[in-house]
Amino acid sequence: MRTTAFSAPAPAGLGIEILSVPEGSPVDFDLRLEAVMEGVLLTGTAKAELEGECARCLEPIADDIDVTLQQLFVYDDGEESPEEDDELDVGRLQDDLLDLEPLLRDAVVLALPFQPLCSDDCPGLCVECGARLADDPGHQHEEPVDPRWAALQTFNRDQAGEPGPTEE
Repeated sequence: MRTTAFSAPAPAGLGIEILSVPEGSPVDFDLRLEAVMEGVLLTGTAKAELEGECARCLEPIADDIDVTLQQLFVYDDGEESPEEDDELDVGRLQDDLLDLEPLLRDAVVLALPFQPLCSDDCPGLCVECGARLADDPGHQHEEPVDPRWAALQTFNRDQAGEPGPTEE
């Protein structure tokens, strides 16, 4: 058994479109490698910083992610195909090296929230004008006029003697 801790730069595209680990930022690994009959069993954790935006109000989000890693890397004996490896959820040792990127990518993407929020009670944006509702909780608009009743507004103005939209 061997333990190791190290930092490596994050690969490109580590995350989802709205929330991800910035490319080149440090990812801290704390791993344990154990020799087993079939190959090497890797277990451990990876920590990284996240950047993105809130799905409701589009405010920037900065957070940390801590994922658990575990995978068996089998010795390359040339018998099994990569399709069988995918079905068995194992990796392959290539000249005594193991590739952590696919394992890290799967763990990070699965741990991310589907719709990240800046806060659990984020009200989002106004659907009419786009104002951020957290900044203005009392934000309101006048009730829209039903186009079927719009003619009555001009009738009401005529009765009161107010100029209508076409009069000046």
